[in-house]
Amino acid sequence: MKVKPRDALASPVAASHDGSIDLDKPIFTLSVASEILEVHPRTLMMYEHLSMIQPRRTVTNRRRYSRRDVMKLQAIQTLTREHHVNLAGVRYILALLKRLQNAGVDPPEELKNLDVTQLDV
Repeated sequence: MKVKPRDALASPVAASHDGSIDLDKPIFTLSVASEILEVHPRTLMMYEHLSMIQPRRTVTNRRRYSRRDVMKLQAIQTLTREHHVNLAGVRYILALLKRLQNAGVDPPEELKNLDVTQLDV
């Protein structure tokens, strides 16, 4: 039995993977995403109903959340829990923060911990 050298096996994989993380790959189920965020699954369903987040669906219509979705949900949690903002305000603040970032303007001091660079707002 011939065994291929280890480098020969690793090279096709390394060539196809450039080291970057795909933030849009739908990998988390509803239960896993809710566990990561420490919220009830119904909360995530409510955010989807309010069009704050749009998880992908499988062929069997199951929700799948990407890393980008989880990052956006974490930003929503920060605004609602730490800053006591309602969901309408969250939508508005995230959009404003994205516009400030695109214009090259620093966000207010209280919101510097929210990074919207990777978020789809």
